[in-house]
Amino acid sequence: MTVNSCSILQSPLKLDHYQINESDGPNFLRIISVWIQTKESKGGRGRSAAAMALDANSRTIKWTATKFLRNYGWDLLLGSIAAFHAITVPYTKVEESFNVQAMHDILYHRHNINKYDHLEFPGVVPRTFIGAFIVATLASPLVLLMQLFHISKIYSLLTVRMVLGFFVLASLRHFRLQVRIKFGNVVEAFFAIFIAVQFHLLFYSTRPLPNILAFALVNLSYGYWLKGNATATLRCLIIATLVFRCDTLLLLGPIGLELLLSKSISLWEAIKCGLSTTLLAIGCTVCFDSILWQRTLWPEFEVFWFNSVQNRSSEWGTHPFHWYFTSALPRAMLVAYPLCIIGVLLDRRIRRYIVPVFLFVLLYSKLPHKELRFIFGSIPIFNLSASLAASRVYNNRKKHIWTLFNLIMLGSFLLSLGFSALTFIASYNNYPGGYALKALHQADNSMKEKLVHIDTFTAINGVSRFCEKEYPWRYNKEEGIVKEEYQSRNFTYLLNEHSVIDGYRCLLSVSGFSGIRFKLKLPVIFLLKEPKVYVHANIKDRDIFLSKWPGCH
Repeated sequence: MTVNSCSILQSPLKLDHYQINESDGPNFLRIISVWIQTKESKGGRGRSAAAMALDANSRTIKWTATKFLRNYGWDLLLGSIAAFHAITVPYTKVEESFNVQAMHDILYHRHNINKYDHLEFPGVVPRTFIGAFIVATLASPLVLLMQLFHISKIYSLLTVRMVLGFFVLASLRHFRLQVRIKFGNVVEAFFAIFIAVQFHLLFYSTRPLPNILAFALVNLSYGYWLKGNATATLRCLIIATLVFRCDTLLLLGPIGLELLLSKSISLWEAIKCGLSTTLLAIGCTVCFDSILWQRTLWPEFEVFWFNSVQNRSSEWGTHPFHWYFTSALPRAMLVAYPLCIIGVLLDRRIRRYIVPVFLFVLLYSKLPHKELRFIFGSIPIFNLSASLAASRVYNNRKKHIWTLFNLIMLGSFLLSLGFSALTFIASYNNYPGGYALKALHQADNSMKEKLVHIDTFTAINGVSRFCEKEYPWRYNKEEGIVKEEYQSRNFTYLLNEHSVIDGYRCLLSVSGFSGIRFKLKLPVIFLLKEPKVYVHANIKDRDIFLSKWPGCH
C-alpha cells in the first residue's frame, strides 16, 4: 500500500512507506493502529493517538457513505418517493383489481382455488396469474409473520406493493446505469431528476396493473438495447407481450425493425430468438393460468381478441387521435416534454432510440380507447431525450444565452413539482370506498356479527379483499341490487353511492375528488370535493345508533 500520510495525519511521525489508494480505504484503520502502537512504544501520548484513531474512523465512515450514495443515491430518492405514495394512498382502483385480488388469494387461500375471487367475479377478460404469483411468493414470508400476529391485512397490501415497486425501480436502475455508461453522469442525473418530479411514473410503480408488470420488462429491454444486447432486448419485449400486455407488440415491432435495420441482429438470429422465447412464454402462461382459471386458455390472446379484433375496449370511452401527444404525455412528463423534442434536435445519438418509441405511441393512437397507463413504456426513452437536452443546457450555463435557458429550465422544474403535488392531492382523494370502509371499521368495534354490503361504485374506488377484517365482520359484493330491494335484505351496513336508501339511516359520508377550479385570487387553483360514498345502517339494529356518528352532509 502507498500513502502520503503526513498531510493526512498531521504528525511528526513519518509514514512515507505507506500509500493509501481509494480501494484501500477500509485498511486505513489498520495503518493507524500500527502507527498508534509505534507511538506508544516510543512513549507518545495515548490520548493523542486515540483521537487520531477516531478521526481515521470518521474518515472511513464518510468514505463508505460517499461511495454508497454515489452508487445508490438516486435509487434511494426514487424509492422513497414511490414508498411515500404507496403508504399515503394504499387503496387500489378497479384497473388493479384482478392482480390485487389474485395476490390476496394466493397469500391467504393458497391451494384452495375454489375460494379465489376471480371465480366469482371473473371480469371482462381473463388475466395471467404469473405476475401476481411471483410478487405474492416473495412477499409471503413477511405476510405470514403478519398473520401470526393478527396484523391488519392492509399492511399485507402494502407489502406486495413494495415488492412490486422494488422490481419496477430495479428495472429503472438497470436502464439508468446504461444511460450513465453511454451518455455520462450528468445525463443520468437529469434522467433520475425527471422521474422524481413526474408524479405518474412513481405513483403507479407500486400499483399491480398488468401495464406495470409489463413496464418492468420494457425497462429491462431498454437497458439491453442501450447495451447493444439485441437478443435480450427482444426476449424481454416478447415475454411482456405474450404474458402481461399484448399491446406491447406495438413497441416490439418498431424496436425489432430498428435492430434489423441497424444490423444489431441478423434476421436468422431474430427468428431463432423469437421462436424459442415465444414457445417458452406461451407454454408457461397457458399451463399455469389454465390451472387457476380451471379451463384451457391463453389470457393475453383473449385480451388481444377482445380489445383489438372486436374493438370492445371503446365501450370504456374514447379519445381523439392526438390525445396522447396533446394531453397524456404533457401531463405525465411535465418539463421533460418540451425538452424531449429539443433533445432530438440537439443530439443525434438519441434518434435511433426515440423513433421506434414514437412509432409505438403513434400506432397506439389509432385505438379509440386511450389511457395514460397504456403508453407508460414510452416515458423512459422520452425522458432520456429530455435529459440530453437538459445536460446540454446545464453544461453551457455559464455562456450568456444559455444562462437564460438554464434559469427557465430550473423554473420549469419548480412548476413541475407544484403540479405533481397538486396531482398527488387529487389522487389521494380518489379512493373514497377505501376510506369509507376504514371509517366504518374504526367506528364500530363491537363483537356483534355484522354483514356489510359493498356496492359496485364503492368496490371499484378503493375496496379490495385486503381491506376486509376477520370475524365479526362479513362482506357481500352482490351486484345488480336495486335501491328498493335493500329494505328486504338483512344487511347491517351499506357502503353505497346513494345518500338515501329506504330502511337504512345514513351514518357518515366520504368525499372524493370531483374537479379543479381556477380563481383570480390565492390560492389560484382549488380542488373540488363532494360526497362520493355513504355509510348506511339498518334501522332495525337500534344498538348502532347509540354511538355518535358524524352524519351525512
